[in-house]
Amino acid sequence: MALRRALHFVFKVGDRTKTATFYRDVLGMKVLRHEEFEEGCRATCNGPYDGKWSKTMVGFGPEDDHFVAELTYNYGIGEYQLGNDFLGITLQSSQAVSNARRLGWPLTQVEDALYRTEAPGGYHFYLVDKEQPSHDPVQKVCLGVSDLQKSIHYWATLLGMKVIETDDSKKTVLMGFGDTQCKLELKEVGGAIDHGTAFGRIAFACPREQLPDLEALMKKENQKILTPLVSLDTPGKATVEVVILGDPDGHEICFVGDEAFRQLSMVDPKGNELLDKAISEDKSNEWFAKHNKQKAAA
Repeated sequence: MALRRALHFVFKVGDRTKTATFYRDVLGMKVLRHEEFEEGCRATCNGPYDGKWSKTMVGFGPEDDHFVAELTYNYGIGEYQLGNDFLGITLQSSQAVSNARRLGWPLTQVEDALYRTEAPGGYHFYLVDKEQPSHDPVQKVCLGVSDLQKSIHYWATLLGMKVIETDDSKKTVLMGFGDTQCKLELKEVGGAIDHGTAFGRIAFACPREQLPDLEALMKKENQKILTPLVSLDTPGKATVEVVILGDPDGHEICFVGDEAFRQLSMVDPKGNELLDKAISEDKSNEWFAKHNKQKAAA
């Protein structure tokens, strides 16, 4: 499926200030765009919450040819419970390793030239201590699964991903839609998958004309469709169409029409400024402190 491409992973964040420091100052990513919403997303992009929220896209380059992170912040929610569903993102950047050391951000050496660190909220990132490549440094996203063979059938046979490498000793499979794209690694964890409340979502683009066929295939195969084909509006930007699926372990998978998404995802030169402005204007921490309360834990 060369026409399909990996786009981003969605993280729920409880502290935008610390999160911005991690992605901008430690990893060295750029803010590609920032958007504020007054009510919850029709496709639950921000989780099962219907209040005010924001979306910040961060990455090493434009979304057209880089795998990026979507940081969703729900006003009033300070933390989320981790599960064993998201196992980490691996990227290659000796600069990120150097940044972490300079800033005193915790690093754990996993093996030679490979370090593990954590984004605020506990999300694992693996940093390959080699020079950052000219193309996208993000190499793979790793998700936990309960039955590797069942997952391979779903992702390869139904969704059309290519199996690149299997490792029976580690109980992993590496897959992708294209050789130059960020890959998906599935790892059998030896038990049920717990998504906690921090559960994320992985997104892919495909030609818009494939969306109805994809939904029809999942219906035919009795697979989970979490959100049937729906249009999503972003004020002042392109309207996109998406289908949200659930794999055998309940991992959320978004497929979005590529043509409109390329318009929506154009880099906004004011993205960094908009994020900083939103952070400075967010007085929710002060409000909770003043009333001797804590933000909700989801």
